[in-house]
Amino acid sequence: MIIERDLHLVEITNGRYHVANISTAEGIAAIRRAKANGLAVTCDTAPHYFALNDGAVTDYRTFAKVSPPLRAEADRLAVIDGLADGTIDAIASDHAPHSQDSKRLPFAQAETGVVGLETLLPLTLELVHRGDVSLATAIAGKHIHIIDTPDPDQMTTALSESKLAIIVETPILAMGSRRQVTRSAARALHGDDKILSLPEDAPYGAVLVDTDSCSMCLSCVSLCPSGALGENPDKPQLLFQEDACLQCGLCSNICPENAITYEPRLNLGTQALEQTVLNEEEPFACIECGALFGVKSSIERITEKLSSGVGAFANPDALKLVQMCGDCRVNAQFHSTDNPFAAKERPRVRTTADYYSDRDDH
Repeated sequence: MIIERDLHLVEITNGRYHVANISTAEGIAAIRRAKANGLAVTCDTAPHYFALNDGAVTDYRTFAKVSPPLRAEADRLAVIDGLADGTIDAIASDHAPHSQDSKRLPFAQAETGVVGLETLLPLTLELVHRGDVSLATAIAGKHIHIIDTPDPDQMTTALSESKLAIIVETPILAMGSRRQVTRSAARALHGDDKILSLPEDAPYGAVLVDTDSCSMCLSCVSLCPSGALGENPDKPQLLFQEDACLQCGLCSNICPENAITYEPRLNLGTQALEQTVLNEEEPFACIECGALFGVKSSIERITEKLSSGVGAFANPDALKLVQMCGDCRVNAQFHSTDNPFAAKERPRVRTTADYYSDRDDH
């Protein structure tokens, strides 16, 4: 369920959450449990969800086509119970009128929505007249309490004993992408420069690299879908920006050395927005021109394994090619005795004299 998923995220981030147009018994039960657990969640419903059920759309009557759709009778009664016990905080009109032409169409093509502004008050008062909810609850939910007494002393006592909740709000400007809004909300709730631990499979976290196992092949960089992993074009470095990491698992699965693990967390510090070095090594110097290229440890390891004279590298000159940069390697191969770029001698260009000499009449 979407509501269950979102409530789980609220529990992780200690954020605030509102559900609009709640219409199912399961959703109301989930909100009720969340409120009992102290989560900052609210919800609202619309008049047609406590006045009508899915019987209103039998025979594909499009005038009752709404989104979310009308539910079963048990869900309608659950909405009324949610209003009565304060689980549902407000009643919204969900006013979405449409012309008759847009409604008198096949069910799949008809517009979604009903008139709600004109029905909000009468349908709500109908709940009060039937005794399903009190007038105070219908007006303001559980946010007000009626003191019904003609005695001024009892009125004074009731007012003096009531405790007003102190509401502390820190306004934030929620702008940007979803991840940026989440980060702004978490910083407002927990302060800056704090690292929040998250459960497994959370979409936020850090990448940890075992530098002893990592060969700097950078295959993880080429597959990272969010650009969280990067490389330095000037020297062998594996870079990481934590704020961009989705914890998708691609880099860990593709790593040939199994050197990558994850730490689910939400880093609220500014360092999460910067690129940090996860691993770096010394570059190798070309044995011909001295230009820096590749990773020194990898080239030395490859040279050591091929020094036993395997296949094409039995020739010492061929082994030196591994230790050359790209330009020097091509130059060395071109001037070698077994030049792979060599071709047969080009044929002589035929001229007009050649054609005339082949003719019998010339």
